[in-house]
Amino acid sequence: MSLKLGVLISGGGTNLQAIIDSIQSGELDATIEVVISNRKGAYGLTRADEAGIPAVYIGKANYPNEEERNEVLSQILESHDVQLVVLAGYLSILSVDLIRKFERHIINIHPSLIPKYCGEGFYGHHVHDAVIANGESSSGVTTHYVDEGVDTGEIIFQVEVPVFKSDTADDLAARVLIEEHKLLIETIKTFIIN
Repeated sequence: MSLKLGVLISGGGTNLQAIIDSIQSGELDATIEVVISNRKGAYGLTRADEAGIPAVYIGKANYPNEEERNEVLSQILESHDVQLVVLAGYLSILSVDLIRKFERHIINIHPSLIPKYCGEGFYGHHVHDAVIANGESSSGVTTHYVDEGVDTGEIIFQVEVPVFKSDTADDLAARVLIEEHKLLIETIKTFIIN
């Protein structure tokens, strides 16, 4: 039986698209039951619509109360019988209750080699800017379980990505993103029971 995914996004949804493509090609034995964004205009919601996947916005505009927002998020995931929650560029902190409800069934992908360049404030281009500014010779991608901290959960996989002296943050981001797409699929595969 296919693994039922709930994918949480905040932006363009390229990692979401990688999952959709892997499912459609038969590489991944999974279904995306619902895509949820905390940003109303996130292009990832359009990607979900185009793939025929239920797409939901749960943010401050329609749920100003954080507690209520988290409760609705939890209810939607449960109503879709989601077995694995995938944070694919989701830039919001999940509630403790939700994390406990889906313990060891929520994963995140982060664009650095944790424990470097992670935690509060380290997301998206902030990570790559810091890597370049500090003259690092390598960076990478990490998948990890989500716990009650920020990027502190147990590491599942890591892949190293070289940083070249001529790199801008955009150059590095593009190279890291290629590996993100691959590593996320490999990580999801480990949850599929054959």
